[in-house]
Amino acid sequence: MPDNSTTIDVPAVDVRFPAAGTVPVQGLLTGLDGTLRVGDERIREFLAAFGRRLLRPALARRHPELGSLGFFLRPSELARTIDGLGGQHVRVPRGLVFHVPPANVDTVFVYSWALSALMGNRNVVRLSPRSGAVAETILETLHEALADADPAVAATQRVVSYDRSDAVTAALSAACDLRVVWGGDHTVRELRRHALAPHARDLTFPDRSSFAVIRAAAWLCAPRAARVTVAEGFVNDTYWFDQAACSSPRTVFWVGAPGDCDAARADFTDHVSRVVTVRGWGVDAAMAVEKRVSTYGLAADGLAEGVEFRGNALACVCLSAAAAAPRRWLGAGTFAYARLESLGELASLVERRDQTMTHFGFGQAELEELAMGLAGRGVDRMVPVGSALSFHRVWDGVDLPAEFTRLVTVIR
Repeated sequence: MPDNSTTIDVPAVDVRFPAAGTVPVQGLLTGLDGTLRVGDERIREFLAAFGRRLLRPALARRHPELGSLGFFLRPSELARTIDGLGGQHVRVPRGLVFHVPPANVDTVFVYSWALSALMGNRNVVRLSPRSGAVAETILETLHEALADADPAVAATQRVVSYDRSDAVTAALSAACDLRVVWGGDHTVRELRRHALAPHARDLTFPDRSSFAVIRAAAWLCAPRAARVTVAEGFVNDTYWFDQAACSSPRTVFWVGAPGDCDAARADFTDHVSRVVTVRGWGVDAAMAVEKRVSTYGLAADGLAEGVEFRGNALACVCLSAAAAAPRRWLGAGTFAYARLESLGELASLVERRDQTMTHFGFGQAELEELAMGLAGRGVDRMVPVGSALSFHRVWDGVDLPAEFTRLVTVIR
């Protein structure tokens, strides 16, 4: 007799941490068990142990971004995060948090997950199947730390991978209390197609762009050692993730008189070029072609008045006007230059998508005045050149530990 039954595909995920192979998504959700508190000591000990392993010299040399992550997870920083949550309410975990990090910056998922776990949440992190070697190293190190961890860690935390699947994403979205979406406007729109529970909410990090601003006179007056340090920091800000990180600058605004800006820009480019050469940064032929198409396209559109290439790794575009500053990615190691008379001119140029402003040569009062003048129209971070990629618990203007918790009012 013929078998008329049909096979029903059960949505499944590959559990990468704690490693468990392929698991049905409903089994994943029912397997998350355990109760944690905000600042739970068991999680703090695990995160600190994980961070110490990331700071091992051999690993930090091979993947410098993991050294930064390990520094972020040091016990004093974890304690500072907890201590900053004081108030008159009782703070409790939000519940189940579903994280969707970007595929092009392998460390972002750890920052997001670690802060959420520190706040006592159960977590499911979707790690893209396209993630690279750094993500694999992170998973290996997590398992090393898990060997000595309290069982509560394995009971409450999951890192999973799955190819694009509406069924899996819908199930995880429906089950979570908070959905954290990194990776751009398209990703946010796609995820929002999947309904959340009525009480749940989204925390989104859409497409952002960033820039640097340098006072020309300060650059010209700085000792050579200081200029070398700033150039090295600028290269770290831009080349670690092929300038694709949301906080990596794409435009450099020079502030000052025309002659000073021309001289400072030329010297700055020389310093950056030397750092890039010494470190062996380069791009392949396809990327080199992409960069030339992008930069010459700006010139063809009348937005650039000059283009200079230093090999395949460094391209500099002199804009015809500061208002022409591009927000789109032009290719790894491509920088637009524009001149401003004063720092205050940025107020009319900044857009809401602008995230990080790295700076050199300006005082605290000037920066605070600019921040107040912008009045929330854009720029969520103002940090020194070299600190663009330094993650902080306040990101994109959002206090992440606060977002990962709920407040309970208790009145006697």
